Amino acid sequence: MESWVFERGSLTRRLKAACGADFNVRVIRQGFAHPFPDEALLLKLRSGRRALVREVELRSRERPLVLARSVLPVQTLKGVGRRLAHLGNRPLGEILFASRRPRRHGFEAALAEVRHWQPAVRAGLGSAAPVWGRRSLYSIAGRPLLVAEFFLPAVLSAPESA
Repeated sequence: MESWVFERGSLTRRLKAACGADFNVRVIRQGFAHPFPDEALLLKLRSGRRALVREVELRSRERPLVLARSVLPVQTLKGVGRRLAHLGNRPLGEILFASRRPRRHGFEAALAEVRHWQPAVRAGLGSAAPVWGRRSLYSIAGRPLLVAEFFLPAVLSAPESA
């Protein structure tokens, strides 16, 4: 699990290599919403500001491997970041790492309690055990975005060497 949590490169690229053609993304929800208070603080958003919040499963066939939550402030969605608002079921990492490497400004790893998650996110996990997660603050063209990824037990069956 440690090699997944502390992956320095593109997690999307690594999962695609591990899963091959079975890799896919299921959008759980995406829309403009108020970020959690700690997210707003990290992104330096003023109170009451909304951002594009996107929650997805990164999967192998129908089996969720990683749950991801991205928070993109409105100013990040302008200019070169405009395409980030229209990902559909493409992974954010595919765009984020595509052209030039994004700058990572912060990294946190933690054990997350699944019982605190929204019912739509918990659905189908098959386990209520805590999972390891990480949160990274990135910038694209000097504009911030926050990405949190939670590694589900099924990711352990994906090849570590990928």
